[in-house]
Amino acid sequence: MSENIALKGITWNHSRGFVPMTATAQRFSELNPSVNISWEKRSLQQFADLSIQQLAERYDLLVIDHPWAGFAAKTGSILPFDQYLPEDFLKDQEQNSVGHSYESYAYNGHQWALPIDAATPVASSRPDLLEKHGLSLPKTYDELLTLAKLGLVAFPAIPIDSLMTFYTFCCSLGEDPCQHDDTVISEATGIKALKLYRELAQNIDVACFHRNPIQTYEAMTLTDDIAYCPFAYGYSNYSRKGYARKLLHFHDMIILDGTSNLRSSLGGTGLAVSANCKHVDIAMQYAEFVASPQCQQGIYTENGGQPGHLTAWTDEDNNHKTHNYFINTLPALQRAYLRPRYFGHMFFQDHAGDVVRNYLMNGGSEQQVLADLNNLYLQSKQKVQA
Repeated sequence: MSENIALKGITWNHSRGFVPMTATAQRFSELNPSVNISWEKRSLQQFADLSIQQLAERYDLLVIDHPWAGFAAKTGSILPFDQYLPEDFLKDQEQNSVGHSYESYAYNGHQWALPIDAATPVASSRPDLLEKHGLSLPKTYDELLTLAKLGLVAFPAIPIDSLMTFYTFCCSLGEDPCQHDDTVISEATGIKALKLYRELAQNIDVACFHRNPIQTYEAMTLTDDIAYCPFAYGYSNYSRKGYARKLLHFHDMIILDGTSNLRSSLGGTGLAVSANCKHVDIAMQYAEFVASPQCQQGIYTENGGQPGHLTAWTDEDNNHKTHNYFINTLPALQRAYLRPRYFGHMFFQDHAGDVVRNYLMNGGSEQQVLADLNNLYLQSKQKVQA
């Protein structure tokens, strides 16, 4: 290629989201000197809130959240990878998916993003603080509640995280949310999940209701007050020596029903190409480069990324650098619940968390909470493209 090509990407504002993208862009440009890829970043809340259709009008490359897949399929704002990349490459991506990560970006028969980052809520601890208090990691809900009553437990409880943890309790009680057209969850499971969740939430600092996962991990590492977090979207950065004041160790979650560990909701991010991109072939080449096992195991993870390719999670060197973050939490990723991705679901996700969080903070009727959730769910099903 002779002409100079410039591509612009948008990702999210965290070391895990921004640094690996700039590192991969730099390396891709070194391998392809006529290509320059620049990355910008948006806040974690904007990452969850802003429409990818708006972003696709301004950027060639987008790092997106998988619940946008249905929106992407309906609006055509991003391009389907299955029409551009080799079948054997996509088959490798599918076979080496971390849990449902690859599937999470598939919708209406097309693949709308490549899973470059995998995450789900997992447990984390300050081993030094547990040792100081003569305590061990909780294994059951009752042990977790006992630890919380000592004031040593925290977890993120802003609206979106409150909703995700409600999902976790439902899934762990044996019923996945949003499996029916008119109800989020059965009344029996929903009431039990809400009661368990609120019982625990009454024993955490009120500051938790204003923290996302990053802010929770910052509180755990900047102070010496929190010894354990039972569920928050994992960040391998905090398990790397020198990243924060204190090192966090990450684990699988507690057992709720006596037989199996909690089942949380899949997160992570995918790399997408805008339908407005003027250099689609180059953008697709870059996306293939970033999602490749070689890049995921190497440059991507080395620069603070949390990879989406299974071989990077089982890589011995990556686990050595992160105090076994990847291998310790992989079981949670492999069983994680895949959230709905239909066109209107972002409306539900944006509003349902407020209902759950209000209940956690103030109490009230569990039946009314479920009724409010069902109403929002029905509204989301009626959403059409504006």
